[in-house]
Amino acid sequence: MRSTGGDHYLGLDHIRAIAALMVFSWHFLHASYGAGYPVPFANPPALLPAALFDEGHTGVALFMTLSGYLFAKLLDNKKIIYKYFLWNRFIRLAPLLALVIMVRFSESVVLSTFFANIYSGKSPTVVLKDIAYGLIAPTWPNGGWSITTEMHFYLVLPLMLIFFRRYRIGVVVLLATTILMRIVLYSHLGELQRLSYWTIIGRIDQFMIGIVAFQLSQYLVKRHWLAGSVAISFVAFYWLFDYFGGWHNMPTYPSPSIIWIILPTIEGLTYGILIAYYDRNFEPTPTGFSWFIAKIGAYSYSIYLLHFFVVDHEAYLIDTYIVNLSNWYVAEGAAILCFLMMIPIGYLSFRFIESPFLQHRIKYTITSGEPLKYIAPSGVAYHDARS
Repeated sequence: MRSTGGDHYLGLDHIRAIAALMVFSWHFLHASYGAGYPVPFANPPALLPAALFDEGHTGVALFMTLSGYLFAKLLDNKKIIYKYFLWNRFIRLAPLLALVIMVRFSESVVLSTFFANIYSGKSPTVVLKDIAYGLIAPTWPNGGWSITTEMHFYLVLPLMLIFFRRYRIGVVVLLATTILMRIVLYSHLGELQRLSYWTIIGRIDQFMIGIVAFQLSQYLVKRHWLAGSVAISFVAFYWLFDYFGGWHNMPTYPSPSIIWIILPTIEGLTYGILIAYYDRNFEPTPTGFSWFIAKIGAYSYSIYLLHFFVVDHEAYLIDTYIVNLSNWYVAEGAAILCFLMMIPIGYLSFRFIESPFLQHRIKYTITSGEPLKYIAPSGVAYHDARS
């Protein structure tokens, strides 16, 4: 996928595709028709790497870290015109999000009006409140809460880039500050899972680490042993996290476990290192399997927002009429097949909902004497960590 300036990072599209599959798997395996269906939470797979899909919510952390890395890469040693940057982000993310919000609101109106006896979802009034609060709180539907978090990140991105360029040790200070802030919040609230997972209070670590991961990425060239050690350690850590209850059963939701104080940092550090390693050491080709995976990454924003409409129904129908999904490996196989079925939907969404708005992008990075201009999409999309 190409950025506004014409840059194309095929490897980062690969990472988007993996993150999207992780999130889809999480919802398919556990979130259908009530938490823990069709695969019970207290049944982690024996295969260690499978924990990253059993606890696929960590794919959101991968998206967030990738956002920081990507924007640091796009803006490296360039001047940013901030108002145009915000405009481009708006027209990239808002059209599909607005459509999803309208569909969810219309759904609540129809169901609460004509099926009031069996409808147990949110009323139209509550949905409207969620829409209004979504600018500051994680209340937008279909994963829109993560867009709220990214919006908060965009507000501080220019300052972060300037600060980290001048003071690389500054990231250590800021990470220590955010962890200390979460410790204080934990001591007052008794739990931190909701703030760490759903808001910038936890996710800011991942954005920051993504930025610094790009700035230090040259040190990961041919550091295969380091990347391998980090990957193995993280897989083992996440398997243990899954084994001892994970997102939902440690021992309940929201969890009082102190792991949520540092989990965003652990995820950010791991994903930052692995993203930088992959980006620096591999040059994927735009052909064959590499091209196919990159296309999934290119449509991942659409897949991310739209899969909520179908994922629970798919799991229920397959479990009821085709094959029992209580076995994790069978369920994950079904999740992968259903995920692949989302690709044509993602393409149609990108082609007919997102692309038309991209014609109104404005180049927001300049060099001395370079004029500003509108950037036509030319059949490709603007860079985004989820699309």
